[in-house]
Formats: sequence, C-alpha cells, structure tokens
Amino acid sequence: MRSDRPVFIIGCPRSGTTMLQLMLHAHPRIAVPPETRFLLQAYYHRRIHGDMRVPGNRRALAEWIATDKSTKFRELGVDRDAYIRKAADGPGSLGSVIGEVFRGYAERFRKPRWGDKRPSYSKHVDVVLRLFPDAQFIHLIRDGRDCVASLKEMPWFTLDVYHAIAIWAATIDHGRRHAARLPADAYHELRYEDLTADPATELAKVCAFLGEDYDPAMCEPSRVARVAVPARKVWHSNTHHAVTQARVGTWSTRLAPWEIALCEEVLGRRLRAYGYDVPGGSGASVRHLLAYRRTAARRALSRAEQVARDRVNRMREPGPLAAMLTSGQLSHVGVPRPRAASSRLVDR
Repeated sequence: MRSDRPVFIIGCPRSGTTMLQLMLHAHPRIAVPPETRFLLQAYYHRRIHGDMRVPGNRRALAEWIATDKSTKFRELGVDRDAYIRKAADGPGSLGSVIGEVFRGYAERFRKPRWGDKRPSYSKHVDVVLRLFPDAQFIHLIRDGRDCVASLKEMPWFTLDVYHAIAIWAATIDHGRRHAARLPADAYHELRYEDLTADPATELAKVCAFLGEDYDPAMCEPSRVARVAVPARKVWHSNTHHAVTQARVGTWSTRLAPWEIALCEEVLGRRLRAYGYDVPGGSGASVRHLLAYRRTAARRALSRAEQVARDRVNRMREPGPLAAMLTSGQLSHVGVPRPRAASSRLVDR
C-alpha cells in the first residue's frame, strides 16, 4: 500500500522552504499548499474551541478556519462550504478538522497525499505530532549567514540582525533534538546548497525517505509556482525561475563586516557541523556579543513560557487531538480503517 502520511517542511525562514514546497508539489502524488496560519492558532486555543467530538464545535472551528482572513484559507482554492461540511461530518478530533483542509487541497489536484510548509513548525514539531502522529518532517538547512542576510531584506521582517541570528541558531538546535529523538522514517535533513547544486540527487533521497518514486518534474518547481505561490508574495519571485545557486554565499556582500563577524562567532560551531566554511578569529566585538546574548535570552525565555503554559493545558485537554484521516492515524487511535476511506487514501 502506498504511503498517505502527511509531510511537513520546516527550516529557518529564507532557507529555501518555498522552493522545496514547490518541488514536492510538482510530485504527482503530493500536494503542498502555500503557508497558512491556522494550525498552531487552533492548537493553542483548543480549549476555546472545545471538544471536537461535538459536531457543533467542529463546525464552528471549521467556519473560523474558512472565513477568518488571518488563516489564509482563501489562498488555497478549497471550496469553503464543502470543507465546513466535511469537517462537521468527519471524525471528532482537532487534528481531523485541521487536516481536512489540507486533504481538500490535495483533492483539488487529484493527489492522495498532502503536505504543509511553515518554517516556524521547527519549534513546534511536538505539537504537529500530537495532531498528526504519522507526520514526516523534512528540514531544509541553509548557511546561516545567507539566511540572516536574506531575512534583513524582507519587508515583513521588522526585527534586527540579533533576532535573525538567534532564529537560525534556535532552528538548528531544534533540528538537532528532532534528529536525535525522531525515528529515521519521520525526520530528514538536507542542505539548500546541495539541493540547488544537484536537485535530482537530493530529491531522490527525499522521495526515498517519503516512500515515493522520484519524478523528474520535481526539478522544475517554477512550473507549479503560478498555482502554489500567492502573487502577493513578491519576495518569492525567484521561485518562478529555474533552480539556481546564484544566491549561495552572497552573505559576503550583503552583510556588514561586523555582522559577518558576529554570525561567525555565534554560529561558527553549528555552521561547521553542517560543512560550511568558517574562518577562525572572527573578531566580533564584546558590545555586539552582549546585545546578541540578551536577544537570544529573551527569545528563549518567551519560548520556555509558552512551553510551560502548554504543559499545563495538556493536563486538561478539551477532547481528542490526533487526526483520524490516514491509515497511520487510524492505527494510532486504534480505529479500524474503513474500506471506503481506504479506497480514497491510496493512489488512484
């Protein structure tokens, strides 16, 4: 039986995750939509939404997902009323209501598997697994100096370089923990530089991890960019062109000397661990190092507070969380897989 496990693309912002999203979307069996904004919000507000075993609660949550502008649902091209109806009539769990959106997106392209891409999922892998226990994660890693340089240029990134550096460092640290904790069939890493240098080889490895046959169409993500990247995201304009290494290593001209020194001082060990060349003796100033450490400490404290709050909420869940839409999810909750569902989830 072909796999129907959901696929999640994670990584630091500006690490090439949109390009990888399109590469997977070009596969004949996998659909990966543009970024949405409802999975984490629905999870962290789950007590407000109530027990999903109650059809009225499922409908109310589905209506919020389908109609609130903040969720980005309308960019998916999924029929709103059909989704709400399916969610209300479907399995009684939070993951099922959320997963029905992505399944609807995959059905739009007549594909049996769906994925999701959002860089911030890197620090919420445990949450994703609570909702989708059979999930597979693909972590795309890019030279931290290039990520920092690119983040600084984004119109939506309103923070400073210290935050940009801290974001990359935290993403890598989360990835190391995922690699140590998750089974080999649930977590896969690859480098942006290797993917752009030899897409066919790297994508063949990704497909082997996913249990799928490699398809050469994946090497031409620009062919699906028109339908899978919202026009308003002008910062993703490069996805409409051929895969290139033109931006690899451009941090050397896009960052100020003091920013390069700080990146290499703070990120050097992590960069070297992934094969990036980092010269010794960067010479970052004490002032810049202290400013970075204050920023990183504040970010770590904020994250720890969120984790602590969620740990308390986990002791009084409002209802079931795990989705019951795929064969693996049904097995996880001990529900026999109906014949009708089986025929819809396997390759057609």
